[in-house]
Amino acid sequence: MDKFIGTMLDNRYELLEVIGVGGTAVVYKAKCHRLNRYVAVKILKDAYASDEEFRRKFHDEAQAVAMLSHPNIVNVYDVSRSGNIEYIVMELIDGITLKEYLSRRGQLSPKEVAVFTTQIARALEHAHDHNIIHRDIKPQNIMLLRDGTVKVADFGIAHFAARETTYNKGEAIGSVHYVSPEQAKGSHVDNRADLYSLGVVMYEMITGRLPFEGDSPVSIALQHINSIAVSPSVFAENVSPMLEEMTMKAMNPVLSKRYASAGQLLRDLEAFQNEQQFRLNISREECPIMDDGENDLDATRKLNNTGEVAALLEAENRNAVQNRPEQLERSILEEEEAMPKQKKKKTPLSGALIFSILAIVVFCVGAAAFVNAVLNPFDREDDSRLSAPPLVGEYFSQVVGDSKYADVEIVEGEYVYNETVDAGKIIQQSPEAGHKMEKGGKITVTISRGAKTFHLPKYVNQEARQVKIELERLGIVCVENPPEFDDEVQNGYVLRTDPGEGAELTAGDTVTLTVSKGPEVVLVDMPDLMGCSEAEALTRLEAAGLEWEDPTYEEYEGTSGQVIRQSIEKGTQVEKGSVVTFVLSKEPERPPEVTVPYRIFLIESVDLIQVEVLMDGKTVDSSTHNSSEISYSISISAPAGQHHMQVYQNGELTADEWVTL
Repeated sequence: MDKFIGTMLDNRYELLEVIGVGGTAVVYKAKCHRLNRYVAVKILKDAYASDEEFRRKFHDEAQAVAMLSHPNIVNVYDVSRSGNIEYIVMELIDGITLKEYLSRRGQLSPKEVAVFTTQIARALEHAHDHNIIHRDIKPQNIMLLRDGTVKVADFGIAHFAARETTYNKGEAIGSVHYVSPEQAKGSHVDNRADLYSLGVVMYEMITGRLPFEGDSPVSIALQHINSIAVSPSVFAENVSPMLEEMTMKAMNPVLSKRYASAGQLLRDLEAFQNEQQFRLNISREECPIMDDGENDLDATRKLNNTGEVAALLEAENRNAVQNRPEQLERSILEEEEAMPKQKKKKTPLSGALIFSILAIVVFCVGAAAFVNAVLNPFDREDDSRLSAPPLVGEYFSQVVGDSKYADVEIVEGEYVYNETVDAGKIIQQSPEAGHKMEKGGKITVTISRGAKTFHLPKYVNQEARQVKIELERLGIVCVENPPEFDDEVQNGYVLRTDPGEGAELTAGDTVTLTVSKGPEVVLVDMPDLMGCSEAEALTRLEAAGLEWEDPTYEEYEGTSGQVIRQSIEKGTQVEKGSVVTFVLSKEPERPPEVTVPYRIFLIESVDLIQVEVLMDGKTVDSSTHNSSEISYSISISAPAGQHHMQVYQNGELTADEWVTL
């Protein structure tokens, strides 16, 4: 049994069961006792938790990812540390991974591929806008919900782990099938690495198989660097040519020929799903075997590459250069040794052969000179080409009408939110400044929308801790006023915000929260209710500021309708508004009585006789009689049963008996 099962983190999250195990962490199903909901909790494995630097980066990057808020990204609710345990609290997903879905279905339909890819690309676009690169996009990190919604998981954690992991480690084997060439080489990595991995996922969805297989992780990584995948249509008969071209463009090993952003891929997917007749301008010449990187600026920016793949590549290139002369010399020697042991005669070239070779050379040189003279008679360079002007940082509205840009056509591209660039300014251009282009050529520009604005939601009467997390995700600075007492809003919940609900905000703005401390506690003395009537008891409770429940009744020998018991002892200090209960007395219930005659016989010794009759010790008759009466009768009433009867005549007991009624 896992040692953390049953653990309560921060007196809030109870770990119930293990639902997933990754290379660096274990994921548990947990119950949040504060919000009464189930969540997923990711905890670092012991091997990484003991590394203080790893824990710090884990916590910092998780905090950054918690700011992401998108329907296609698994939500991060909380990031915390409990003792020596670093953990992240995430949305609990009721679904399966895309990998599990592919294992069941094999090849997916073009519609499914497009729908799933669109949602993944939207998630990546949102993350890339926040400068977060996933670096571990694979079907195992993509969740499918029952309604078809896709959610991308492990944002921010996988890309940190990747920096510390080489492909000879077991936990990286699952990712090497989807790794980008620049990741495999240890070069500079940007958002295009995620798009390459997404292209591999698209390939697997279309064909039901991976583009590259091998005996070891290193051999697979080398294929990503040095090879082009076989076209998906070889394995899938019903694949759309447009979808195939999108997949191959996303998987292009040359960075400059890959999709530059998730937004570009989304536009092509939208056109595909709208069934517009379009064709991506991608030729097989744009997907060459990976060259030496001289033509790709990104490929030359090498970072601290300590991976086995890079080491192997470097060794291969070094051996190839060093061994070529040795191999050539060895092959010549082997050929000479294989020749018969005889004198080798040199065969002189004939004069006719030499003359023919010279004639051909002269003809070629003359033809080239003639062509150059006709096409460029004044020996000038072609002035139809020019360098793309620098547009980044300029306002789009100004450059469009500026005459100095008359030689090019400036095309309005996509608008994106940017926290640091004013709205309307150009933040990217294609082709880049200085790139050679034809006169009249097009330059497509990306324009800033400025900082993203939104209207403040209603946060009153919501848990303050959760509100602060949501505001931080939106880029809002959150501060708190001193908490205040409130009779209606419970402790720890938002009492009010400044500015209020509906205010228009921009990332970086400040929102001030006032949090409730709940109702103010006031103590009062419990009044004495004993012996009071109901009305008097209620008057005393109301005067003390206490509440009450309807009284109950108990049988009591004595005056009925009086308080005989109260739930809180008199004089006790209780919180104002507390509920008090009390009990009132009532007469005991008696069984129905039976009335029967009872005859008394008089003594004959005297004329006047004083008679007293007692039943169960109580006098039921006291009268004076003449002895001449002999006897007389009285009526006695009592509950059915036996009763003790006693008769006294002139003070003398004359009858003592039990009578059954």
